Amino acid sequence: MFIYLCKKIAIPGNVRLRCISWNKDEGFIACGGEDGLLKVLKLETQSDEAKIKGLAAPSNLSMNQTLEGHSGSVQVVTWNEQYHKLTTSDQNGLIIVWIIYKGAWYEEMINNRNKSVVRSMSWNADGQKICIVYEDGAVIVGSVDGNRIWGKDLKGTHLCHVAWSSDSKVLLFGMANGEIHIYDSNGNFIVKMKLSCLVNLTGTFRIAGIHWYHGTEGYVEPDCPCLAICYENGRCQIMRDENDHNPVLIDTGMNVVCIQWNHCGSVLALAGSLKGTSPDKDVNVVQFYTPFGEHLRTLKVPGKQISALSWEGGGLKIALAVDSYIYFANIRPDYKWGYCSNTVVYAYTRPDRPEYCVIFWDTKNNEKYVKYVKSLISITTYGDFCVLATKADEDQPQYVLVLCNSIGTPLDPKYIDIGPLFVTMTRTHVIAASKEAFYIWQYRVAKKLTAMEINQVARTRKEGRERIYHIDDTPSGSGDGHLDYSKAVEGTRDPICAITASDKILLVGRESGTIHRYSLPNVGIIQKYTLNCRAHQLSLNCNSSRVAIIDLSGVLTFFDLDARVTSSTGQQVIGEQLKLERRDVWDMKWAKDNPDLFAVMEKTRMYVFRNLDPEEPIQTSGYICNFEDLEIKSVLLDEILKNPERPNKDYIINFEIRSLRDSRALIEEVGIEESSQFIEDNPHPRLWRLLAEAALQKLDLQTAEQAFVRCKDYQGIKFVKRLGNLQSESMKQAEVAAYFGRFEEAERMYLDMDRRDLAIGLRMKLGDWFRVLQLLKTGSGDSDDALLEQAHNAIGDYFADRQKWLNAVQYYVQGRNQERLAECYYMLEDYQGLENLANSLPENNKLLPDIAHMFVRVGMCEQAVSAFLKCNRPKDAVDTCVHLNQWNKAVELAKNHNMKEIGSLLARYATHLLEKNKILDAIELYRKANYFFEAAKLMFKIADEEAKKRTKPLRVKKLYVLSALLMEQCHEQMQNAQRGKVKGSETASALAGLLEEDVLSSTNRFADNAWRGAEAYHFFILAQRQLYKGSVDAALKTALHLRDYEDIIPAVEIYSLLAVCACANRAFDTCSKAFVKLESLETLSQEQRQQYEDLALEIFARHCPKNNKKTDLDDVLERWVIHV
Repeated sequence: MFIYLCKKIAIPGNVRLRCISWNKDEGFIACGGEDGLLKVLKLETQSDEAKIKGLAAPSNLSMNQTLEGHSGSVQVVTWNEQYHKLTTSDQNGLIIVWIIYKGAWYEEMINNRNKSVVRSMSWNADGQKICIVYEDGAVIVGSVDGNRIWGKDLKGTHLCHVAWSSDSKVLLFGMANGEIHIYDSNGNFIVKMKLSCLVNLTGTFRIAGIHWYHGTEGYVEPDCPCLAICYENGRCQIMRDENDHNPVLIDTGMNVVCIQWNHCGSVLALAGSLKGTSPDKDVNVVQFYTPFGEHLRTLKVPGKQISALSWEGGGLKIALAVDSYIYFANIRPDYKWGYCSNTVVYAYTRPDRPEYCVIFWDTKNNEKYVKYVKSLISITTYGDFCVLATKADEDQPQYVLVLCNSIGTPLDPKYIDIGPLFVTMTRTHVIAASKEAFYIWQYRVAKKLTAMEINQVARTRKEGRERIYHIDDTPSGSGDGHLDYSKAVEGTRDPICAITASDKILLVGRESGTIHRYSLPNVGIIQKYTLNCRAHQLSLNCNSSRVAIIDLSGVLTFFDLDARVTSSTGQQVIGEQLKLERRDVWDMKWAKDNPDLFAVMEKTRMYVFRNLDPEEPIQTSGYICNFEDLEIKSVLLDEILKNPERPNKDYIINFEIRSLRDSRALIEEVGIEESSQFIEDNPHPRLWRLLAEAALQKLDLQTAEQAFVRCKDYQGIKFVKRLGNLQSESMKQAEVAAYFGRFEEAERMYLDMDRRDLAIGLRMKLGDWFRVLQLLKTGSGDSDDALLEQAHNAIGDYFADRQKWLNAVQYYVQGRNQERLAECYYMLEDYQGLENLANSLPENNKLLPDIAHMFVRVGMCEQAVSAFLKCNRPKDAVDTCVHLNQWNKAVELAKNHNMKEIGSLLARYATHLLEKNKILDAIELYRKANYFFEAAKLMFKIADEEAKKRTKPLRVKKLYVLSALLMEQCHEQMQNAQRGKVKGSETASALAGLLEEDVLSSTNRFADNAWRGAEAYHFFILAQRQLYKGSVDAALKTALHLRDYEDIIPAVEIYSLLAVCACANRAFDTCSKAFVKLESLETLSQEQRQQYEDLALEIFARHCPKNNKKTDLDDVLERWVIHV
């Protein structure tokens, strides 16, 4: 950053100021002083025109109001920005709250405790509460509407400072003895703060200031220090929170009176005085530090005693109360920014995100790309690329250099172990330096490499492409400097303070004023130069012959690297300090195409120098992006960063240097011939091009050609040659108008000449297809139909590129572009339109497979199959059905097209169904496909499983019957197939069929048992039905038949049923035998067996185990007795 005093306002009557505060939102400045002085001032706001021109902010006052109400010295002034209020207090303890009404400030509330003086007042972050501390220890917290929330009297203490935390949950009270006490928001004491900055010091020290940045504009780093506490002796500590035990410690070496953070917490300003050369003369200074304790600048301020300071809301100005004056200083911040390939890259912090928001703003197309980067250190640019230097991890001392293109796409990251305090880049190298060492990376960009080269680079990335050197090393350029970070951490007595590089050389500046010159790409030390200052910024011209040096105080000097001069000792030395010296310089840029041209920013003026001679200055506050072709491109970063999410193209300013302006004026006023002599005396490609363009305007083709030759513009030479071949003057004028981009004029000329074809061709070259369409509709011709189609398709492409699919469809329909039409229908999810398009296409059209695949991707099987069949791809249709689980359709298609793989297809489908436990669906699939054997197997399996459940016998019987019927169909199918194979005698055919059935019977047992299972369950059900109907004889007879089916129905059920039927028929002999069989079953548990025994004992104790009546069953029973 750079800072300089820009304005001084005197207070009438020489009244000494005590305090000052700048309203961050509305720009009001309140200052209080002795004898009740209280004034509200406001600087003029900048006009939009002045902003666009890049003029510095004005310093004239638009408000200067004296507020009457205080009689004693005003000691505290504080703003409540949220509620537009000003709170002031004087030495008598009188507090006044002021509000603005119709452009003037008036009293709203008054409070006077009449006991003690107010030492400090602080509004919380949202402006809802104010905390007031009195010298006698009294604390009052009130609301914005004037109501008292709570009050407390801290006995035995003298208060002098107060500060709120950002969440308003913590209050810090600074005591007169230097202690800081931490309280909660309700006034309850928590703990005393540990003050690390006063370690090893004895006695009491007065607090100069406490300022807690509330994060309203985000933080420069996650967990960034934001609470600053400073003592009058110059000791300061910056803490992350009130309990931080490892704060940043600073010893400013000055007597501090006031401190304050800037608007985004990136700079801490400390105002006070330094001991001068004489004992009674102190020097007023303001020192600026980062949150991490790094010293940025020191501003010396005239006057006897500085009493207060306050930042402007945007951090671009600072107000200082000194004696009876207000001094204003302008600040040129060190923004994190760069410029590459018409793109401005800039970074800023946001309160809602911990990272930096990096914007890549394409100024040519006015498009921006956003990238969020954590712990960003710097942005460096060159050519088409930029390097973002970041910290890799908060806990690890590792850093990353990310090479990006102009839209923020990361191309190649490099992890390094040294802190990249200084980064520069050239066309081929990125150089990063810490204070002790510098790292060199020879980068490559993938777009320039073949695939083989990329692989080779990946293998050899460590072999010479990355090197590191300690500043005290003396590399010879012979390939030393391997990537060894161990030597990079070694200390040095003369640290690095600046670096710069070109394609040929690398310059490294050291704090002693020495500059090391190294060769590139082979890094070898060539020369050491000695300067009279410590470099803060170095910059090489385009041919590496001179270097510009800006030191910490803003003094710009130049050094000729190649000049040979004789020193005072008579020795010849290389390098000469040039006599030019400029002060208050905060930016400079060499021209890319002229080693003697450069631009310098001094305060709010830009100077252009040629051969060290300045031109007249230009009023601007812009940062220089580029200096090329006698034009300077400048960007108003101050204005852009006020609203960084919406950059305005008006904030990019182009300045022409004097020679370009003079040449243009000469051409306009004097003529081409006289101007050519001036350009001959002051040659530059841009001036020759200017002459060539002026000659073209006047159709002076000879002069234009000579000028194009001088500026080496081959395209221009060819254009002049083409113009020479044209006969018509009006045609030449039209071509020249088109060359200079006056396309409307050129088109009008073509149409006036009745050359609509040339007008259409011009618009086609420009890609203005809307205008092409308009021109085509105004006439007719044989080729117009083809051009109309081309125009409609081009406009369709225009809308499609912008994802306006509905608009694109309209033009693709007219352009008959079926391929892009299909894509639009798909993106619009208009599948009906896509289906209609597929139906309208002829068979075997090359677009049909693509449309079919679109239907497949959205699961529309029927439409996809239709499209595949239409282009004669049945296999793809079947695969689609399988992919979308439409197996029935797949099998049907396979059968209809006699596909060989139908068997494997059926097996896959059946497996799919079985995995989902859809066995009946699998059976139906096999049955419809005439695979009766597989269907019968599955049906028999279901019947067996249902039988084991012992729930629905009738259903089990039906399943067995179905399995048997399927098996019969299988037998019949095999017999028919065999008849077709055997053409001989019927006997041979029948024999072959029987043999086939025998084989089937022997290998598939379940097929023979299907009817048997049906019989078993038939008898089982019939016996029970007969029993319930009372036909006990028939029931007993049927139950006796079940004895042959113990392999199908469990024996316990068979004999239990038999016992019941026999008992009902009073055939107790048969019943007894059934119980004997039950009691002998091994499948029964001991408990079940005991139950059967008990039941048998109960029955046969009453009835003798013999048949009581003779029936036609006796023969059957006798045979069973014999069997048993």
